[in-house]
Amino acid sequence: MSGRTLGEQLADFASGSSYSDLPEAVVESVKMRLLDTLGIAVAAAGLDSSRAARRWAVEQAGAGHASAVGVEDKLPANLAAFVNGVLMHSLDYDDTHLPSVLHPSASVVPAALAAAERAGADGPRLIHAVAVGLEACVRLGMAGYDEESGSSTFFEHGQHATSICGAMGGAVAASVLAGRPDRVVHALGVAASMASGIIEGNRTGGTIKRLHCGWAAHAAVSAGELSDLGITGPPTVLEGRFGFFQAWLHGRFDADAVTKGLGDVWSVPDIFFKPYPANHFTHTIVDATSALRRRGIDPSRIDRLTVGVPAPIVRTIGEPIEVKRSPETGYMAQFSGPYAAAVGLFGGGGLGASLEDYTDELAGDPARRALMQRVDIVADDRCTKIFPHQFPAIVTALLTDGETVVEEVLTNKGGPDRPLSFAALSQKFHSNVDPHLTAEAASAVTGTCRRLEEVAHVSELISPLRAVDLQAAPVPG
Repeated sequence: MSGRTLGEQLADFASGSSYSDLPEAVVESVKMRLLDTLGIAVAAAGLDSSRAARRWAVEQAGAGHASAVGVEDKLPANLAAFVNGVLMHSLDYDDTHLPSVLHPSASVVPAALAAAERAGADGPRLIHAVAVGLEACVRLGMAGYDEESGSSTFFEHGQHATSICGAMGGAVAASVLAGRPDRVVHALGVAASMASGIIEGNRTGGTIKRLHCGWAAHAAVSAGELSDLGITGPPTVLEGRFGFFQAWLHGRFDADAVTKGLGDVWSVPDIFFKPYPANHFTHTIVDATSALRRRGIDPSRIDRLTVGVPAPIVRTIGEPIEVKRSPETGYMAQFSGPYAAAVGLFGGGGLGASLEDYTDELAGDPARRALMQRVDIVADDRCTKIFPHQFPAIVTALLTDGETVVEEVLTNKGGPDRPLSFAALSQKFHSNVDPHLTAEAASAVTGTCRRLEEVAHVSELISPLRAVDLQAAPVPG
């Protein structure tokens, strides 16, 4: 591939491969990610922001080609991708790639699903498109990872790499599904002018972050369709003087992260699934305090709980500590280290914590509030050295009788060191969808994901989710 631009090399990789070239681990990983994100979308269907997204899409709609969760009639593919992307990212339950700390599936999967349904694609084509789209997304995210500082340059610039790189990865997936391999590089060139996202909402509020993956998926499908109609993009869209990396990263990027081992070394199976519906930084806290509970330590025996975490995440889950100890809503609780400790000590559902553990009612529960007042979130040197390849936690409990008990969890459940099986992801899926779907519909989606390589048309996977119960079971926020 000597002499080819970065964008052309990504396009060569995507268009020059097929389902039969994918390693078995990649195929299985993609099927699990499809099941995971669809379940999250169903669980998020009742949110006010989800209703707004659906209403907006329906009001824009023209000829229908693709299915959206909770919308009875088919929508144009880009609008179906928008709705599903909003829902898949709205509960902070979607997967995470480390150390780039971006969430790839919630943009790439809805784009690929909509484009596949529009194209009448079968299961193998969908699997391949999701795989190459995720790989492109993750590699672009890693191009902006600063090894020296251990952080994402996108993040430090206030940019949401999830939606920015997600639009690009989604465009690769959507363009491959259109059956025009010569247009993939143009789809990247078009999508780069549509990719966006700032993360100030993480600091001061607003529901706009929930729309980010919807906009990314919408841009991805639109870019694929526009390039198919003849709109062209620059071949130097990534590394060019006024290209993607200059615009977002001020020209500081790692080109090898984009192309080294492309097609031979796959990042997809190593993307971390989320077992719990909360900020990923809090998950090991849930695990550590769950271990305390299994040792017979209940909240009434705890005089003080010190939670050691990587220094860079204290500001996210531990500051201001007064707010983190008293979350006003279930959504705020998802970003609270003290609340994560309460979840583990009081015991959670699902795989250890479920949506039912993050309601407004439980966020204000007096017993949990009392425990949270005794929780400190501090920087720990051991944890900081491991971050951001994992989000470790070391929990020290000082008991009322003077005894000190320590639990440490240095790797995240759902990652390559502690993987989740298809059966575990099925349990998470059913926990998310059972309040909203009939048992028959839920089982049908699970079964279709399990045998996706045999499915003749992807509508079989997504169309059962157009009819969901939007009034069932509360969700955070």
